[in-house]
Amino acid sequence: MRAELIFIPALGVGHLVSAFEFAKLLVCRDERISISILIMKYPTDSSKGSLAQNLKKEAPERIAFVDIPELDETTRTELMSLPRKSFFTSFMESQRALVKDVVTTITKQSESAKLGGFVIDMFCASMIDVAKEFNVPSYVYFTSGAAFLSLKFYVQNLKDNESKEISEYKDSDDDLSIPGFINPVPVKVLPSVIRSKEWSTFIIAIARRLREAKAILVNTFWELESHAIKSLADDENTPLIYHIGPIINFKSGGATTDKKMSEEEIVCWLDCQPPLSVVYLCFGSMGSFDPEQVTEIAQALELSGQRFLWSLRRPSQEKEKMQPPTDYEDFNEVLPEGFLERTSGIGKVIGWAPQVTVLSHPSVGGFVSHCGWNSTLESVWCGVPMATWPLSAEQQLNAFQLVKELGIATEIKMDYRKDNLINNEAAEVLTADVIERGIRCVMDGESEIRSKMKEMKDKCREATLEAGSSYTSLGQFIDSIIDNVQDGGFN
Repeated sequence: MRAELIFIPALGVGHLVSAFEFAKLLVCRDERISISILIMKYPTDSSKGSLAQNLKKEAPERIAFVDIPELDETTRTELMSLPRKSFFTSFMESQRALVKDVVTTITKQSESAKLGGFVIDMFCASMIDVAKEFNVPSYVYFTSGAAFLSLKFYVQNLKDNESKEISEYKDSDDDLSIPGFINPVPVKVLPSVIRSKEWSTFIIAIARRLREAKAILVNTFWELESHAIKSLADDENTPLIYHIGPIINFKSGGATTDKKMSEEEIVCWLDCQPPLSVVYLCFGSMGSFDPEQVTEIAQALELSGQRFLWSLRRPSQEKEKMQPPTDYEDFNEVLPEGFLERTSGIGKVIGWAPQVTVLSHPSVGGFVSHCGWNSTLESVWCGVPMATWPLSAEQQLNAFQLVKELGIATEIKMDYRKDNLINNEAAEVLTADVIERGIRCVMDGESEIRSKMKEMKDKCREATLEAGSSYTSLGQFIDSIIDNVQDGGFN
């Protein structure tokens, strides 16, 4: 009897791709597991449907993509009129009955498999209620790190058990003692959604629901976040923690772009560069800058004299709809006059980037990054030291962890943020000299940061091998699923 798992990923590209990679890992590891990945239709996002279709083509046997029916026009219109925070909650509520119907159909159609549980993204925590209706457990696939998870529970505990609002610290220079961190954490690197009173309520509500899960599967590995993982395990009110990472999309799939420079062209250029000579700049699937900041980056690269590969994207004109950046038709419309000509011998500006391919290339010696967790794991896997330039979400906290806790990155500015949930002010413009300093530091071939990252790369890869920490942890999760299904523990 096979165990059928229902995967419910969140709407973001990074969340869906990571969930798919986790699903592949599970079915390749154990033939007694089959998975249905449910694809919710975001009212205004046309890219996710095409992304799911692309991933579907790569899906091995025993992984099925199942589309959740679209909402009616009236419901879609009502949802899109809501503020962002209210939208997330209301959208998930609108999906519950649809998900229940789809899962009912899946269970009726499968004669050789038994429902083993729901694997949900943290933003889909309300689906725990649907799992309860089927009398099966919920497991949270947490696409960020264990330290960030510990922060979420810390903030929730502060509110529920000490009657303190984390948002009260938003303008302070205080440091907080958070169990998942060795060092005191400056308030200024906390995510904006936690420093904002309105949004922190939303995050606390999610944290409460996460505690209802049977287990949380974190995309990390013991050697990277042993302190945070142990602190979570020591909390008797926290579900079981499985550290199963790094889970990485090695094919660099999931790009949403108007115009791609071919991967072959990018690799060909890298092939012509000396070992460890190129600094790679990329800010994730949602990362982009206004022209004034682009100019400062360009000046920094010229001042540094460093070879570079720069993934430069055009900001979305519909920020409220959370549309991803697109590629420029002509980089000259945003770059300083003559920049491309002056740097043609040492640099290359591109749009979409095949990130893992780039980071794996022997010519790449440093990574200027937004510190998204997927990018962080990819950089560690490839052993490329980072220069931290966070933009949003939990990226400032990741930057602090990389620089202060782990020592595998240098700082450009750890508390930089593009989002405006706190004060509605325009994003700070980092000057060329600050950026240049970070580039020179991360490209230092003899730095302690580089040697520490090399050590972490080796530990990262060992974790996924047989008897490695993540391999073993994943095996324990699989065993628990199969044992429960075979013992008749779930309906």
